[in-house]
Amino acid sequence: MTKESFELYLKKYADTHEHIRQLAHALHDSVNQTYGDSLPYGYHLDMVVSNVCEFGHLVCADEADVVPLLFGGYYHDSIEDARLTYNDVMHQAQMLMTVEQALMATEIVYALTNDKGRTRAERAGEKYYKGIRETPYAPFVKLCDRLANITYSCSAMDGSNQHMKQVYKDEMPHFLQAINPGGSDPRLQVPREVVHRLAECLIDDLEREENNLEGWYGVWS
Repeated sequence: MTKESFELYLKKYADTHEHIRQLAHALHDSVNQTYGDSLPYGYHLDMVVSNVCEFGHLVCADEADVVPLLFGGYYHDSIEDARLTYNDVMHQAQMLMTVEQALMATEIVYALTNDKGRTRAERAGEKYYKGIRETPYAPFVKLCDRLANITYSCSAMDGSNQHMKQVYKDEMPHFLQAINPGGSDPRLQVPREVVHRLAECLIDDLEREENNLEGWYGVWS
């Protein structure tokens, strides 16, 4: 899809977009979830969907997929962090779109829900990544989520952010390989443009070593 077409669809569905945004913000506010030290969790959700809006034309295959993409971005943590079930998410999605669209949106959310585990590695193991690779738009939304987290981590200077910058840097080659199924289906793509934005955020940590960046790209190129 062209960038111009995608932007026209975003304008067409602007009212639905705002409605989804307000519902997602209220949902995470209802469980007192915050982001960083004290930001409302909606701050993170807005960052994720901002990335979806900026890069969505690279993966979006059809006008009917625009609203599910937005919903997936705003609700990606709703099962994991806001106590919704799969059926809860499906019910909310069906109030905003067709049954087919609601299924697509809910499957994105479900795919991005971490598994049960004691450690970060256990919560995001092979079963988790397999689900992402097999779900249309889940690799892209996960990439937008990671870009939002990295952007925030690289913009703040507290100890927790410094730690997470290093975690994200260390994880990046495996992460990119794990979410990328390959193939030609645009809905499952991991766009190079978004990976380049990730690299820009971490470029100082990478000490501008071009071979490291090419190592990231080389995972799927």
